[in-house]
Amino acid sequence: MAQAIQRITLSASRDIPFNKLMLSQSNVRRIKAGVSIEELGEDIARRTLLQSLTVRPAHDADGNETGMFEIPAGGRRYRALELLVKQKRLAKTAPIPCVVREGGIAEEDSLAENVQRAPLHPLDRFRAFLSLREKGQSEEEIAAAFFVAVSVASKALVRNVAADFGHNRGSEFTATRDYGFARDRKPPFSSALLLSA
Repeated sequence: MAQAIQRITLSASRDIPFNKLMLSQSNVRRIKAGVSIEELGEDIARRTLLQSLTVRPAHDADGNETGMFEIPAGGRRYRALELLVKQKRLAKTAPIPCVVREGGIAEEDSLAENVQRAPLHPLDRFRAFLSLREKGQSEEEIAAAFFVAVSVASKALVRNVAADFGHNRGSEFTATRDYGFARDRKPPFSSALLLSA
């Protein structure tokens, strides 16, 4: 007889006031890397919080819930939100989207969130820049939104275009379509920037 498939139950999600959240010592990230807290705060202010925090109910010495929630995964997002609260750009009681975890180990949640994240392939970044450019954003706006110099964004396009052509040979993508150099369209980034990259 076939075994019954065990169905999983996802952790509940809910909005929790910012002032009911606190950092957890279970967060495995200790070394600063990537986008700064200030830059992340600006990004959240611009497009809101795109990823929920993972939290766990905090307990007192007797094991009773305190009404506060610890954040084992999402500490950098929390610090960015904290900065916005200090700047009075976000209310200290603002509802923050959270995934509430209860079972398992907090350190495992933190480690999984950081280790299982797949980095974006450079060709995908290249295509995304092109898509934003085609939707009307200037190279300066794109660079500012992703905290890179305009020259860095341009170099990313130039370095990846040859690989992109080879990668998509025979597929639905064409060099003209991906790179944006059809006769009736402008290049995705200015010619001067492309030549200087």
